This record gives sequence, C-alpha cells and structure tokens, in this order.
Amino acid sequence: MEFQDDDLEKFAADGAAALPAADVQGYVEHDGARIWYAAYGAGMPVILLHGGLGNSGNWGYQVPALIEAGYRAVVIDSRGHGRSTRDVRPYSYELMASDVLAVMDRLRIEKAAVVGWSDGACTGLILARTNPARIAGVFYFACNMDPSGTKGFVPTPIIDRCFSRHVKDYAALSATPDQFDAFVQAVGLMQRTEPNYSASDLAEIDVPVAIVHSEHDEFIKREHADHLARSIPGAEFILLSGVSHFAPLQRPAQFNDTILAFLRKIAA
Repeated sequence: MEFQDDDLEKFAADGAAALPAADVQGYVEHDGARIWYAAYGAGMPVILLHGGLGNSGNWGYQVPALIEAGYRAVVIDSRGHGRSTRDVRPYSYELMASDVLAVMDRLRIEKAAVVGWSDGACTGLILARTNPARIAGVFYFACNMDPSGTKGFVPTPIIDRCFSRHVKDYAALSATPDQFDAFVQAVGLMQRTEPNYSASDLAEIDVPVAIVHSEHDEFIKREHADHLARSIPGAEFILLSGVSHFAPLQRPAQFNDTILAFLRKIAA
C-alpha cells in the first residue's frame, strides 16, 4: 500500500521524509538576504518552491522521486523561511522571484522547470511572466493570483498540525528563532494583499503551465483555479482527488506521478 498521511499526523510528529545528501548546497547573498539552496542529481533542472511558513524540507517526498526519474532537483528556502534570512522590507512575491534567479545564476542554470506549492506557485508564475527565457514550465499547485481566489479561513485539525510543524522547524532552522510571530504576521500580510494579476496579466504568460488543484483545498477556490487555467494560454488544469492543500505530504506518490507527467510533456 502506498504511503499516506492524509491527516498530517506523521508530518506533525516527524516532518516529511529527510532530504537526501545534497550534491551542492550553500547560500547566495542577494538583495539584503542570505538565501539557502541545495541541489541533487543530474539532468534537466527542476526548482521546488515551498509554501508560506514552510521550508525546503517539506519536499522530502518529492526530491528522491525527481532524482530517480533523471532530473536535477533544486530546493530553495524562501527569503525569511527555513535557513534563509530577510531584511526589514515587507515580503513580496516579486522579491522572492528575484531570489530564485540569484540561485539559478549561482548554480549556472540557464533554464529550469518550477514546481511551486502555494506561495511558491505564485513565485513560479511571476517568474514565468517576467523571465520566460529562464523558465521551462510551471507546475502551479494550490495558490491564487489575486486576493479574490482565496476562501475564508476555517481552522481544521490538519491545518493545526501543519502549523505546529512549521513552529518546530522555524525554531530549529531560522537564524532568528525567537521571531516566529513577526514572521507569520509579515507573510500573512503578503498573502492577503498579493499577488494582483489581472486576466490580461495572465494572458501574457507564454510558458507551459499546469494549474493543479486539490479536491479538498482549504484555502483556494476551485473556480479561481479554473479561471487561471482559462486565462493562461495553453494551460492545463489538473484536479487531484482525495487530498487537500497539503497533497505533497498526504499522498506523495499521486503528487509525484502528476509532477513527472508534466515534466515529460514539457521536455518532449
């Protein structure tokens, strides 16, 4: 039977599977922050961008699958998240997108596919619009491109378990472990007010995109995902059954198969 953690009980207790030993890891100094990254394997580069309040360790079930399939997996701790630092400026997706480009430059990656989860998906799609020559495609999972795309927040045990893991990870990884509350407030402000892409902005995106939505997503409206898929030229819509906003942790095999199918399409 394939591994499942639908209620995130294992994630809350132990985190995701541990990332493998990196071929290269380090920090790049960029625009007032130190951005942590790690790379694994060889082949077409695939950059994994985690969600808000999380860190690269949340991709522990995805990195081995990408390596095994012949890709070079690159993880980045977003500015202020995980091992990465930030300055006093407000968060913005555009700023985090520029951090990704700085890591790509450090690793001498001319072009990469992006797998983005929640806030990481926003960052990936902004990169696709602003730097299409650098982005081979975007696997866009579980986010909104304007504030109307979000549901009203309703606490659940699954969300509470995820948050509890973020608390532990921040304390263990961050250079400012005593600033978690301020971190949550700053990320939340960005999420409430950004991004603000219009349909015409979305129509300018000219790279392959998969809009991936979970059947039980706690935060993103299904109709918003449909809107994104209609508005981005050539975008594919994919619905993941039986999972929620935390699909990469809940049913990794299903999620990984969906990523690998998208990567095969854009490499063809």
